[in-house]
Amino acid sequence: MQKILNIIVKSNVHNKPIVTDVFYLKNKTKKPIVIFCHGYKGYKDWGAWNLAAEAFAENNLFFVKFNFSHNGGTSENPIDFPDLEAFGNNNFIKELDDLENIIDWITANPNFKNEIDPENITLIGHSRGGGIVTIKASENNKITKLITWAAVSDFDARFPKGESLAAWKKQGVSYILNTRTHQKMPHKYQFYENFKENEARLTIKNAVEKLNIPHLIIHGENDETVLPKEAKNLHLWNPKSELIFIEEMSHTLGCAQPWRSSEMPFHLKKAVDNSINFILNK
Repeated sequence: MQKILNIIVKSNVHNKPIVTDVFYLKNKTKKPIVIFCHGYKGYKDWGAWNLAAEAFAENNLFFVKFNFSHNGGTSENPIDFPDLEAFGNNNFIKELDDLENIIDWITANPNFKNEIDPENITLIGHSRGGGIVTIKASENNKITKLITWAAVSDFDARFPKGESLAAWKKQGVSYILNTRTHQKMPHKYQFYENFKENEARLTIKNAVEKLNIPHLIIHGENDETVLPKEAKNLHLWNPKSELIFIEEMSHTLGCAQPWRSSEMPFHLKKAVDNSINFILNK
C-alpha cells in the first residue's frame, strides 16, 4: 500500500497550507476517489482515522484526508493546535474553499493519473465536516456520492443567541476549553459574520434538498454531541438517501485520541464497512 503523508497542498485562496495524506494500492487501475473531511476541533490524524484510511485503500479505493487550512494545525505539526490564531480565523466558507482546492488538486495531479477515476468521487465528512461535504456535494457536479458520519444538520443552531451573541460581538472573540489539550481555543466574531453573509449557501437543509446523487447517512444511536434527530432531519430532507443507525455508537465512532490499538474500534469498523459497500455498489 502506498501511504504518502503530510503532502503540502498550496491553497488557491487562503495563505495557509492544506496538509494532506493519500492512501492507495499502486496497481495502475483507475480507482474511485474518496475524500474525507474531519470535524470541529478535529484533524486528519485524530483517533483511528489512519486505520480507516487503510481499510478504504485495501478495497482498491483512492483515499484522501486532509487538515482544513485553518484548523489550528501547521505543516510542521499537523496534530493538535499549535496555531490558535488560524483556528480563531476559521469559518465555513474557508473550509468549503479548502475542499474545492483538494478536489481540484487530486483530480489534476499527474502523479496519480493512472490510479484515480476522476469521474467517481465520494465525499465523506464527520460531524461538522459532514455539513461541509453535504454543501459541497450539492454545488460541485464532480461529486458522485455523499456519505456522512455523525453529521450536523444545522450550522445556525450551534451559534449563541441573545445576550451571549451580543457579548461575543462586543468582545470580538470567545473561547472554548479543549479538555484534552487544555487550550483556550478562540472563536473570533468573524465566524458568525461570515455565516450570516452566506447563510443561504450554508443552510444544510437547502443543500440536502438539492442532492440527486447516492447519499448515505450513518449515525450512532448513542451520539451525545450531534443527536440522532439530526440524521433523521437529513433523511427527511432527502427521502432517497439511506439512513443507517449504529447501535450504541457514540459521536466519536468508538475512537479516542490517541488511538493505540492496531485495530479499528468496533463502531468505526461498522461505519467504514457500510461506507465501502455503499461506494462499491451504488
